[in-house]
Amino acid sequence: MAQIDPTATNSPIKIIAGADDFGCSIKDALVAQLRSLKIEVEDLGTSKYYSVGEEIGRRVSEAAKTNSTIETRGLVACGTGVGVAIFANKFPGVYAATCLTPAEALNARSINNCNVLAVSGMSTAPEVAAEILTTFLNTPFKSPCPASGSNPWPDEIQSFLDGSVEEMAKIGGENTPAVDPPCFICSVAKCRQEKDFTPVDVMPGGSMIILRETPTSAIVRFKAGSVEPAHHHTFGHDLVVTKGKKCVWNLTKKEKYDLVDGDYLFTPAGDVHRVKYFEDTEFFIKWDGHWDLFLDEDLAAANAAIDAQIKI
Repeated sequence: MAQIDPTATNSPIKIIAGADDFGCSIKDALVAQLRSLKIEVEDLGTSKYYSVGEEIGRRVSEAAKTNSTIETRGLVACGTGVGVAIFANKFPGVYAATCLTPAEALNARSINNCNVLAVSGMSTAPEVAAEILTTFLNTPFKSPCPASGSNPWPDEIQSFLDGSVEEMAKIGGENTPAVDPPCFICSVAKCRQEKDFTPVDVMPGGSMIILRETPTSAIVRFKAGSVEPAHHHTFGHDLVVTKGKKCVWNLTKKEKYDLVDGDYLFTPAGDVHRVKYFEDTEFFIKWDGHWDLFLDEDLAAANAAIDAQIKI
């Protein structure tokens, strides 16, 4: 039986092994091989392929975060060797590879610093699996392999490999910024140029751009401090605030609405309403029919009424 090469690793190795029902026989044979080589093995036994892959991935990941003098690797088997590798790879610092030949194990160790070996219990003969495991144990990271023509790596590839482990460790890490799904309305607004917005003459501080007609939709902007005097429309309208802060007083219903990013409000046709903008605000608005606006007070009266409301 092939022996482990003591120069292949800088520290003693511990193997955490496990399998599902389709991979338990080959796992048992490989565990026996490891123990005959005096390698420490923790055999987790047999479980569902996704749970055993998860457990080995978790254990190897946790071990990689420590400064232990023992290098912890994983050995996992299922029918194809694919499922267990997928679940092991869900943990940071784990590089699981399904290897069906010794050459694949050599490449996986040399190029990818593979630390979890996944094998197939249905398509790999025991003697081939033994060679795969021996190769996995004896191949140092960055060593010549079939992918390099079994020759030393060229300088540019060697330079890439020198930094690859550090780069791989960043992928999916906790510091990776979360990306929220783009908001369609916000995306439309960002695509519009400032010159596309036209002032709302009867509402100082406001500007608007029509997006489509019938039903009509628009993006409206108001500068902080702007006020819409009490007014009404012949149509009802829906609006969604995409950024900013505003307050709407529905004078017909005697209701007050404080709106911020993401808030929605429907104002029925004919309802008299007054608005105050406390920040630069942008909102999406939709209505049926032609645009109209009927003022029910002037700006001075609106400001006086709002000041009185705020003081209450």
